[in-house]
Amino acid sequence: MHIPENYLSPSTCAVMTAAAVPVWVHSVKKIKEVLPKEKIAMIGVGAAFSFLGMMFNVPLVGGTTGHAVGGTLIALLFGPEAACLGVSIALLLQAVLFGDGGILAFGANCFNMAFVLPFVGYGVYSLIMKGASAGSKPGRAYLAAAVGSYVGICCAALCCAIEFGIQPMLFHDAAGNALYCPYDLSIAIPAMMIPHMAVAGVVEAAFTVAIYAFVRKTAPDMTYEAIRGQLPVREEGRKGHFPVYALVAVLIAAVPLGLLATGTAWGEWGADEIAEIAETGSPLGYTPQGMADGFSLDVLMPDYTFGEMSEVAAYILSAVIGAALLIIIFKLISIPLKGKNVANAS
Repeated sequence: MHIPENYLSPSTCAVMTAAAVPVWVHSVKKIKEVLPKEKIAMIGVGAAFSFLGMMFNVPLVGGTTGHAVGGTLIALLFGPEAACLGVSIALLLQAVLFGDGGILAFGANCFNMAFVLPFVGYGVYSLIMKGASAGSKPGRAYLAAAVGSYVGICCAALCCAIEFGIQPMLFHDAAGNALYCPYDLSIAIPAMMIPHMAVAGVVEAAFTVAIYAFVRKTAPDMTYEAIRGQLPVREEGRKGHFPVYALVAVLIAAVPLGLLATGTAWGEWGADEIAEIAETGSPLGYTPQGMADGFSLDVLMPDYTFGEMSEVAAYILSAVIGAALLIIIFKLISIPLKGKNVANAS
């Protein structure tokens, strides 16, 4: 679901970034109002879960690959606004360090995965849980988390498909050849939605419920209901978050499993290979001009590789760097808040 560089026109990227800016502004304000300083620091752990979840590629229907995002998971831990900020910074690191997702398309990727996904996912969760206590009915909470995360990622995939699909309609040369993404809505929507509804959505739901259930049992104070006073937490539930950090370490060690899925995510082909892609039954036959002559950025670890280092070692190193940076970044973000009265939401 990471839109690469030059698949969207610069004007589309500008519009999507403009749409994301007020969401970022709202999210920062809401986080400062609702979350205590120590919980803001912990958003980095949630962002690390998202970053690592996106490294576990799975095969999808049609021969492509996909992954979980974890946006609804972070929303369940710290709120949808925190999820927006956490996933956004994770996507930024992926783009500038690993070339996973475009710099120009950063606003679009954040709109889809950091705005639509967590807000829709948490909204569905809240609707299912309406009138019920997450503490008294944990089974219902897990079902709501599963449904919410599934719907959230499918809605994000739909937005991504629409952004892809309008490109050949709006931007093409005199001969009718697309300048950017060459596949219209009739191709992009089913190509994105069928694999996400059949497989990726299920993976997202499983990832969300598994980690959410683990956190509720080992560090129950690290949930949005507890932060807002809606989930009573006994004193023994506030002793520390070592099990959560241990889970991050386990996921880092396991990320090479994501290398087992072969193929490329739909819509993430390189400019050097798109001419040979046969999405319409025959090869495209040309490279869209906007892709051939578009913007590119040299990154430190392209596609999570590093020089002559083995693929597995480089993938683990990428996971360590990404998770560590996210935890450090949010620790630093929380420092200026020392001494401020940050009230819990009622």
